[in-house]
Amino acid sequence: MLRRALPADLPFIFDLYMHPAVNPWLLYDPMTIEAFEPVYLELIREDVKYIFSDGVQDAGMVKLIPYKYRTAHILYVGGLAIHPDFSGRGYGRLLMQDVVAKAREDNFKRLELSVTITNGKAIQLYEQEGFVKEGILKGYSYLSRENKYMDEVLMARLL
Repeated sequence: MLRRALPADLPFIFDLYMHPAVNPWLLYDPMTIEAFEPVYLELIREDVKYIFSDGVQDAGMVKLIPYKYRTAHILYVGGLAIHPDFSGRGYGRLLMQDVVAKAREDNFKRLELSVTITNGKAIQLYEQEGFVKEGILKGYSYLSRENKYMDEVLMARLL
């Protein structure tokens, strides 16, 4: 189930973003918790960060960013991750199903996301959940520790 992230969730969110198995696929380069805290608090202020729980423990996260004006029917899905301790339990699918349910509840008509072209596991999950590839974003994200630009796949699902 999804719930809005709170300032008190900082340690969980930080650990997930900075986990070595998760971080290469997400937006932020490795940093200290002190450097990450203002970034996280901005996500809280913008009301876009959510925690995914299995009902007992926090297991993952996602950002849900609504577009505006003529694109106000679109919800961007980003920063999605399941903690590696919970991998293999179907939580990625459950999280995506919760995202779709929330988008429908909030009357969005389109979900968008981008995913690093080499992240086959995530691409497979998104396709299983009804997302289709719409194009390639060349040199879209930059991995500073590898000094390398990564292509991303733009994917979307119409509701």
